[in-house]
Amino acid sequence: MPRYQNDVGVLVPKVMLPPEGSDFYRWAVVACDQYTSQPEYWEKARQIIGDAPTTLDLILPEAYLGKPGEAERIEAIRESMRAYMALGVLREREQGFVLVTRSVAGNTRQGLVMALDLEQYDYHKGATTLIRATEGTIVDRIPPRLRIREGAPVELPHILVLIDDPGRTVIEPLAQRAAELPLLYDTDLMLDGGHITGRLVSAEKDIASVLDALAALTDAAAFHEKYGQEHAPLLFAMGDGNHSFATAKANWEKVKAGLPESQWATHPARYALVEVENVHDEGIVFEPIHRVLFGIDGETAVERLLKALAERNGGVELVSEVREAEGGRTHVIPFFTAGRSGSFVVREPAQQLAVGTLQNAIDDVLREFDGAEVDYIHGAEVVRELSGKERALGFLLPAMAKSELFPTVVYDGALPRKTFSMGEANEKRYYMECRLIEE
Repeated sequence: MPRYQNDVGVLVPKVMLPPEGSDFYRWAVVACDQYTSQPEYWEKARQIIGDAPTTLDLILPEAYLGKPGEAERIEAIRESMRAYMALGVLREREQGFVLVTRSVAGNTRQGLVMALDLEQYDYHKGATTLIRATEGTIVDRIPPRLRIREGAPVELPHILVLIDDPGRTVIEPLAQRAAELPLLYDTDLMLDGGHITGRLVSAEKDIASVLDALAALTDAAAFHEKYGQEHAPLLFAMGDGNHSFATAKANWEKVKAGLPESQWATHPARYALVEVENVHDEGIVFEPIHRVLFGIDGETAVERLLKALAERNGGVELVSEVREAEGGRTHVIPFFTAGRSGSFVVREPAQQLAVGTLQNAIDDVLREFDGAEVDYIHGAEVVRELSGKERALGFLLPAMAKSELFPTVVYDGALPRKTFSMGEANEKRYYMECRLIEE
């Protein structure tokens, strides 16, 4: 059995990293699900990297997902993983967590890299597991991602998982004495990614303190005092990368099906590497995830959205100015096309959140128009830029308060998909640590 057995679904990993002195600036690239409508971003990253070892060789940016050459790219990824291990580019470190400090866009946040038990995760609405999704999981998005993970010897996390730790008992005690911990990396990140440091947490007393503090967060009496006695404890809530974690779960189920039960507890694919952060960290900012609808003439799309909103809600009107949110129950959703802007105003919404009101209407329109698609965008300026293209309609959504996350997931289950983002695209997790997931 793995060292540090516990009841909170945590595996203390042995991460893999390039050796000390490596060029971590060109090694680390941003999460693959960013800049999906901007392939030029990834081309610029490749220009910066040149021929240096890089995590870009180990991932498939979703800008290229489903495009010609996908199968060849995936095969090249697996070859790069094995080559990097054979050449010593990836070297396994001592068992332990990694304390991460990330500074970007004027904010600094702390995290702990660890592996979580996929047997303790369920993304379905109404789940009572320790690890849960925070947004609706689109099952159709798993198979293309599974093609990448399936058969890969190594995993890289861009997954950010949140804990509700108002007493700051898990991560912050380590952060206060970070200078005492062995340094793994200390580097700027390319393309406005800010700065990041990683320190190894390998002392048994430090690991035990983290596990004990996590266990205390699941204490039934303490949890019931927060949320009521009828709710099962929730310890880990997906912050970013829900579909990547769901893909890891799907991969484990396939691997498990070919194993004797005696090997289930110890197989490395049972766990997924993540970075855990405290939702109460002042450096964590929830940003809205906007939408751009492609493949429909802008004027037609506006008319169809208005009809879909009216069919699902009451008090719907279209106004010609871009309005701010009104507060209360009214949902105000600004929109932009190449030649027009304005706002949809929904005074009697059927959903609690504006994102749910809009997403339901978009889904209705997508079912009506073959070839139409929606992209999920970080940053209002990017929405305006993309909306200026032919056959595009962009929408802006308000931010969700951090304090709403855990209570909403506990009481109501997963939020509408793509409800919030932990920062803008350049603030997302950059790939750094790897972990072996094959025996």
